[in-house]
Amino acid sequence: MLENSLGPFPLFLQQIQSDTAQNYTIYYSISGPGVDQQPRNLFYVERDTGNLYCTGPVDREQYQSFQLVAFATTPDGYTPEQPLQLVIKIEDENDNYPIFTETTYTFTVFENCRVGTTVGQVCATDRDEPDTMHTRLKYSILEQQPSRPTLFTMHPSTGVITTTLSQLDREVIDKYQLKIKVQDMDGQHFGLQTTATCIINIGDVNDNLPTFTRTSYVTSVEENTVDVEILRVTIQDKDLANTANWRANYTILKGNENGNFKIITDPKTNEGVLCVVKPLDYEERQQVTLEIGVTNEAPYIREATSKSAMSTATVTVTVKNQDEGPECRPPAQTVRIKENVPVGTRSNGYKAYDPETGSSSGIRYRKLNDPKGWVTLDENSGSITIFRNLDREANSINNGVYNITVLASDTNGRSCTGTLGIILEDVNDNGPFIPRTIVTICKPTMFSTEIVAVDPDEPINGPPFDFSLESSDSEVRRMWRLTRINDTAARLSYQNDPPFGSYVVPVRVTDRLGLSSINSLTVRLCDCITEAECDVRSIERLGGGSVKLGTWAILAILLGVALLFCILFTLVCAASRATREVKALPDDLAQQNLIISNTEAPGDDKVYSTNAFTTHAVGASGQAACGPVGSGVRNGGQETIEMVKGGQQTLDGCRSAGHHHTLDPCRGGHVEMENCRYTYSEWHNFTQPRLGEESIRGHTLIKN
Repeated sequence: MLENSLGPFPLFLQQIQSDTAQNYTIYYSISGPGVDQQPRNLFYVERDTGNLYCTGPVDREQYQSFQLVAFATTPDGYTPEQPLQLVIKIEDENDNYPIFTETTYTFTVFENCRVGTTVGQVCATDRDEPDTMHTRLKYSILEQQPSRPTLFTMHPSTGVITTTLSQLDREVIDKYQLKIKVQDMDGQHFGLQTTATCIINIGDVNDNLPTFTRTSYVTSVEENTVDVEILRVTIQDKDLANTANWRANYTILKGNENGNFKIITDPKTNEGVLCVVKPLDYEERQQVTLEIGVTNEAPYIREATSKSAMSTATVTVTVKNQDEGPECRPPAQTVRIKENVPVGTRSNGYKAYDPETGSSSGIRYRKLNDPKGWVTLDENSGSITIFRNLDREANSINNGVYNITVLASDTNGRSCTGTLGIILEDVNDNGPFIPRTIVTICKPTMFSTEIVAVDPDEPINGPPFDFSLESSDSEVRRMWRLTRINDTAARLSYQNDPPFGSYVVPVRVTDRLGLSSINSLTVRLCDCITEAECDVRSIERLGGGSVKLGTWAILAILLGVALLFCILFTLVCAASRATREVKALPDDLAQQNLIISNTEAPGDDKVYSTNAFTTHAVGASGQAACGPVGSGVRNGGQETIEMVKGGQQTLDGCRSAGHHHTLDPCRGGHVEMENCRYTYSEWHNFTQPRLGEESIRGHTLIKN
């Protein structure tokens, strides 16, 4: 059945007939879409004849076919035939125009592109039956605006637009408009067609160099000015504005070797802005000629020589003179003066200059800083006069240079500041000396010590040093010896085995020019392993080799000996009388205790008697004790024994017949106390440490 049929309706389509109609009366019927389903009543069949009719036109784009079922039955309902599948196909008619997917297409292609560059693709659709002439489409360009030259072509089957020439120039024409057509029936004249619009924009590339509007410029600037704009230069560029193909980069090619200028781009106007970034000096140059160049941010696409690839221009900058005041050049100046020159000595000082005249006339000078007040400064000439003694070795003098700060000003009040360094030339005014005045020699392990001398003067007035013993005392020269080690050190060693103690050794040190000083070294001979173990107490305990008794000390010892004999005699007598009165000794005699005599104030004086007794003077208290010495005294040591019972001091020696007290050193090493007997070793072990401490205290008092 042809779609969109014009009738007349009902329109006969076909007749269906059963072979059983020869034997039976057959009734025909149909069912399916278009009959008892949507669209209803579009088809019907005559019951007796089987003629099939359509009641109206059908659109193929809406219903491409109908699947019907035909039935053949007898009047009594018998079905001699199987149901018949009846397909009604709607034949297509070219009743639909092809339609573009867009009414206006927009594409972009860059200028100067190659021939055959794809611009874009258009597309159209057709509702008619596919793969028929009704849907076979052909594309074409109807017209181009501007029309000349023809730059584009369209593929008839695919709708792809390409370029036909490489003469696209955005700077000439930046946009083209095409009227395009699509037609079915493979483009035959009777086919249906539709048109649309295609706009092609020409993209920009950097095919135009920027050029200066002028080839030379003239400007001026005052000297000593900085960070100022002195000139703006303009360019022309045909490329698209505000793109990398249009934006300019400026460069100073020549004349800026000192870095006085820079040129930047104004992003709004694309102008080149020339600025001074380092002050110019009129006295050095009155005019500067610059060569500037310009390029784009984007690279130039065309091949070009180095000259044609960059536009250049010259800029002449005139430097204007300015009254700038004095100049302190160089800012740091020096003068050489010997130290210790007489006060009032005059010397050259600091000089500033007027840069315009090159002279120092009319410039006044003033000190800003003189740390030690050593000099005065002449206001008119800048020369200096020594006000105080110059000492190169003074504190805060670095490397022998003394700096003062000077202010130079002109009549208009303009000024500059400089530094005058006074180089102090050294003279030999300091003798060498030994910084370390106390040295220690650990006698068991060391035989000498090293002494080092220094000289504050410069090396030319210093080492090599000469070391010598400076003493008229032959004892010092007999005991000590100096041996040179190097230019600044010597070795001090003892000889003849002096005793432990503290000694004063005078040493003279002389520099190469004969200036010398005497250094009194305190040398400690100590029984130690390291110097840290040696102190004054250990030196005195080990021998006190340097202790000497004066006249008054000897007199005090003699008087103390006489007093001790008197006290001893009194105590012996009292003990004898007490022994006669007491018939029997109390049972607790064995409980007597030895106590340490540690009376310290005002001090104990001890001397040795000629009868082997140890005499002990007890200050103002009047107490004394005597003990046996005999064999118990070892190596001249001192022992003091006190026996206290009930607050009464007694002296008991070796008992003899008649019960009187005697000192008997020949009792087999025993000391007998009434009914109690103690061995000598027991007494000695108990008393020796304590008596030794008392002996040292007494010895110290005698020395004092």
